[in-house]
Amino acid sequence: MLISEVDGRLYKGHTQDIDKRLIEHNEGKTKSTKGYAPWRLFYYEVFATRVEAILREKYFKTGMGRAFLKDMLKNK
Repeated sequence: MLISEVDGRLYKGHTQDIDKRLIEHNEGKTKSTKGYAPWRLFYYEVFATRVEAILREKYFKTGMGRAFLKDMLKNK
């Protein structure tokens, strides 16, 4: 989970190399996030399989998942 330092929006995704992916977002290499850089790592989880990671990403894009993240932001 990344958070934009510009407007606080969240980016939800999965990757095998979190450091490399964060750099790509901050260098503007991702069209959907380039206008909101800089980004910083807000939250992450580690999974044994890509399928598990994709399922969790999908959860975070639901209403319940967004509520979970909103609560996390309040408590930081």
